[in-house]
Amino acid sequence: MFKKIVIVAAIVIGAILAYAATKPDTFGVQRAATIKAPPEKIIALIQDFHNWGTWSPWEKLDPNMKRTFSGPPSGKGAAYAWEGNRDAGAGRMEITDVTPSKVALKLDFIKPFEGHDNDEFTLTSQGDSTNVTWVMTGPNSYLSKLMQTFMSMDKMVGKDFEAGLSNLKAAAEK
Repeated sequence: MFKKIVIVAAIVIGAILAYAATKPDTFGVQRAATIKAPPEKIIALIQDFHNWGTWSPWEKLDPNMKRTFSGPPSGKGAAYAWEGNRDAGAGRMEITDVTPSKVALKLDFIKPFEGHDNDEFTLTSQGDSTNVTWVMTGPNSYLSKLMQTFMSMDKMVGKDFEAGLSNLKAAAEK
């Protein structure tokens, strides 16, 4: 009986490992919101990391989080590093490109898991409003693929993007 249980368990584990290997090599999470403000007002909130405290969904995870700003105060080359509790983790972001309709950044997570992703905010003017699309893309390591077999990256991060866009909307529409 024990031998049959071990064989069945090995088959199930093998199937899960094989299924994880079929997951895509990259991931993407995307959310959008319409904000009743001009693009330049919204970009000012995004391209200056000093403003992220007013809208980022992760800024309140640790009230004692250590924050370090480097490079120019805003725009291309501005960088922000953080180190916090187990909820906030540790990492670094740097703005890699800013145009009147886009802010792109490189995001490096250090803790609790290492990860290297790209975020992009695209702003499209629509009359007196602006459509803001927030996209995160990155490589899927085998460990990430295995984790995504049991939980959805889109659902996990997407809710934070929705909260962030809602906060960004409130800040920009003041």
